[in-house]
Amino acid sequence: MMLEEIGPHQQVQSMKALFSHERKAIIERVPIPSQKEHHVLVQTVYSGVSNGTERLMLTTWHEKPIALGYSASGIVRQVGAGVEHIKPGDRVACYGAPYVRHAEYMLVPKHLVASVPDAVDMKEAAFVGIGAIAIHALRQARIQFGESVVVVGLGILGQIMAQIASAAAYETIVYDLQADRCKQFERLSAGRWANSIESLEAHIAEATGNRGVDAVLLAANGNNNGLIDRGLDWVRDRGRIVIVGDLEMSFSRDKMFKKEADIVISRAGGPGRYDYNYEAGGQDYPIGYARWTEGRNMAEYIRLLQQGRIQVAPLISQEVAVDHIERLYEPLFLAETSSVGTLITY
Repeated sequence: MMLEEIGPHQQVQSMKALFSHERKAIIERVPIPSQKEHHVLVQTVYSGVSNGTERLMLTTWHEKPIALGYSASGIVRQVGAGVEHIKPGDRVACYGAPYVRHAEYMLVPKHLVASVPDAVDMKEAAFVGIGAIAIHALRQARIQFGESVVVVGLGILGQIMAQIASAAAYETIVYDLQADRCKQFERLSAGRWANSIESLEAHIAEATGNRGVDAVLLAANGNNNGLIDRGLDWVRDRGRIVIVGDLEMSFSRDKMFKKEADIVISRAGGPGRYDYNYEAGGQDYPIGYARWTEGRNMAEYIRLLQQGRIQVAPLISQEVAVDHIERLYEPLFLAETSSVGTLITY
């Protein structure tokens, strides 16, 4: 659709938005959100799809329509009182349901909106939410310079997480059953890859002198099939497992006890997520107490793109116009797609 200015003499009354309803993806026309303080009205250009998250939403029965999506880029049309870092016409990246979704317009709290410099591709910026999640997961791993990390699962989240780990000069080892996803990481970053447990464990032994890696990041969903226990085998004494995906929490207490390992959850994009006062209320956390909020993690993802430290464009394997969304969601629902990065265009 063409970008339209929303002014006092021109009001667009409704917009298209995507929902999950009774295990189907449906498009409905809904009212455009009304402006309010500490919020920014954004006209969407692209929204990024998190295949695993949205497949989960579509395989869950919802009697009432549930909005889909949480990461996007667009153009600012209006700003509310209390918004100082953004103005109408700015290019921005946005993150965080229920404010950000697959819709033509979004009303987004100011701390969940990051400026996008002209040098940054808006398609790459549309994955800012996944980028913030990846960054926060690495912070939860508490890895220091020279340490080692295994990233399990190379969907869009795992790919971005692995690229950032490599850019930070961690000894990075990735694991995915699909060899083409592993080779994609190899083309974009420095590190080792494996598409079998045997190969992965050989890499870990070689990279760490049989001591084990400092952290394992699990970017997988569903039944863990012993994956956490495997991670406990791979980490060093007092190592750390970070669960990033929606993974079933079952593991061997004995394995955990023997290494005194930490198993932690990474909560989305960082401090501030799900805090009403931070998000909707516009109350920032003082930087001395919360150095990396979800908003600051978003800005860091954009900086990494601007400086060429990571590349997301090569991960985008399909684009679908919002009017033809069924072409995307049917294969997602049936789990038949090998796509890594998917964009919805408006």
